[in-house]
Amino acid sequence: MILAGFGVKAVRVLACLMMVFAGASAYAQSGGQGADARQLWQLLDYVAVDYSGAVQGGEVISEGEYSEMLEFTQTAAARLQALPPTESKDEIASLVQNLGQAVRDKADAAQVAEIAHQANALLLKAYPMPVAPDHVPDLQVGARLYATHCASCHGVGGDADGIAAAGLDPAPIAFTDADRAASRSVLALYQVISQGVEGTSMASFAALSDDERWALAFFAGGMAYDDAMRERGRDIWNNDPKAKALYQDLAAVATTSQAEAARTLDADAARDLTAFLRAEPAVVAAAEQSGVSLARQRLAESLAALRAGEHAAASSLALSAYLDGFEPIEPMLRARNASLLTEVEDAMLAYRSAVGSRDVAAAEQVAGRLDGLFARVDGEMGQSQAAPLTTFLGALTILLREGLEALLIVIGIIAFLKKAERPDALKAVHAGWVLALVAGALTWVAATYLVTISGASRELTEGLGSLLAAVVLLGVGLWMHQKSAAGRWQEYLHRKVSGAMSHRSAWGLFALAFIAVYREVFETVLFYSALATDGNGGALLAGFAVAVALLAIVAWILLRTSARMPIGKFFSLTSILVALLAIVLAGKGVSALQEAGWIDVLPVAAPRIEILGVYPTLQTLAAQAIVLAIIVVCFALQRRKGAGRA
Repeated sequence: MILAGFGVKAVRVLACLMMVFAGASAYAQSGGQGADARQLWQLLDYVAVDYSGAVQGGEVISEGEYSEMLEFTQTAAARLQALPPTESKDEIASLVQNLGQAVRDKADAAQVAEIAHQANALLLKAYPMPVAPDHVPDLQVGARLYATHCASCHGVGGDADGIAAAGLDPAPIAFTDADRAASRSVLALYQVISQGVEGTSMASFAALSDDERWALAFFAGGMAYDDAMRERGRDIWNNDPKAKALYQDLAAVATTSQAEAARTLDADAARDLTAFLRAEPAVVAAAEQSGVSLARQRLAESLAALRAGEHAAASSLALSAYLDGFEPIEPMLRARNASLLTEVEDAMLAYRSAVGSRDVAAAEQVAGRLDGLFARVDGEMGQSQAAPLTTFLGALTILLREGLEALLIVIGIIAFLKKAERPDALKAVHAGWVLALVAGALTWVAATYLVTISGASRELTEGLGSLLAAVVLLGVGLWMHQKSAAGRWQEYLHRKVSGAMSHRSAWGLFALAFIAVYREVFETVLFYSALATDGNGGALLAGFAVAVALLAIVAWILLRTSARMPIGKFFSLTSILVALLAIVLAGKGVSALQEAGWIDVLPVAAPRIEILGVYPTLQTLAAQAIVLAIIVVCFALQRRKGAGRA
């Protein structure tokens, strides 16, 4: 007779107060602070769901139920005071106070429910407690348990018409009651199954395992819905990004009622989606360990580890929050809101810096800021798919940004070899960039159909590739400037470059062309794969085509300009350009290795200019400063030496 009498007003005050003022033994067995928080959550949930049965249109329609609501809000305020302080406790207290005032003012039921749900949402964040099953609920187990323990009272179909129902006072509730099903969360059902309701036939079924109680709660919570609703809910889940943003994990399915979902979705969609997810929670479990949800989870775990003095674990979890949680959604967020992406990246670097310095207070402050930023990311990603114009601009700017660096390097090599009249050496260069494009295509196939490229792999590829290219470019730039400064470029071309090219030189040109192009292709492939999920295939291809056309025009202009430029001036300007690219790549390389966790992070007050490889951390700026110092010193020495020979 599980759940028999659940919802009956005459006895619920006693039941709730018995739970609230349970003795010390029960407190210890249920987990102390967590038990208090769960009881407070249940009090607020009762008010949210049942207030409409006490007051309608500003008039009390049931004195007993209204007295119950007043009692619950007063008790909730007292229970909150007993909880330890947190950053959100004052805000929760304010909401509980507002809730009590709204009940005393006989406010609209929707307003009362909204306040109660806001307070409960903050309560779950401030006082973490188990609000979801550890494993995906087995609805077949739930059905068997219902048939064994519940059907005799609540009826086989949940209509409260079981063979034992007639003899019960109060009568059992009907799980097929649409209004009650819309208002009650699965978590509320689980709490009642676990604790029972004093004074009714509904006893505690704590003897069942936790998995069994959750399975029963999900089954009972879905009895008000039919197969047609569930099928429509499946379509919504598969096609509406707002659905996945609202239900990011099993905790959201367990704690979100249909009425709450209707504040984000339209009423019919909220009903159908609730029907589907309560019947098939496995689809949420399959998707929950990703994105902002995972970033939040890892961040919370990192903060807990830091507070416990487990610094290595805190650092590892902080890195996972970025690489495993946030980093995979970066491309989509960049296309939709690049400034928000920058804010999140800077905040996550600041958090890792606080963890590295073991500053708990600073870490908590940054974690609070990240929570607000993640909420904005949820809102951004939860909107309907990006507009075609957004996808077009994203595809265009990404390819232009990533392709321009590679283009400058490859065109510089080609222009130099043409000036040196070495067409045979061009084969190695062309082989390098063509093979890089082929490797990029294979990367796309792998990332799309075969494996998931981890955030760490992506950052390491970009970081190590950038630093290697920076070292090579620095050497090339200094060599070219030496020839220009010494005025011996003509002699060198005739005596050295005109000679047979060694295999080592050919492999060097091939490697530089390959690395320069592949690191950009790799990044572009991952960004395009993410943009493709919005479904605007035509806009994506159009952005790609326009970007390729613009890059081709830039290449043509650079080749034409270099061909007409006097060779001495060409060496001088190209050496400066190559040296500047080395500075840019040094900053980008160190930044990527920071994001991969290979290099520590120390934020500084500086602008972020990604196109120039400038990031607001001491390590990236120091790397660029070192490269710049090498260039300035070497250029000055070469100029002085050249002037002395003149």
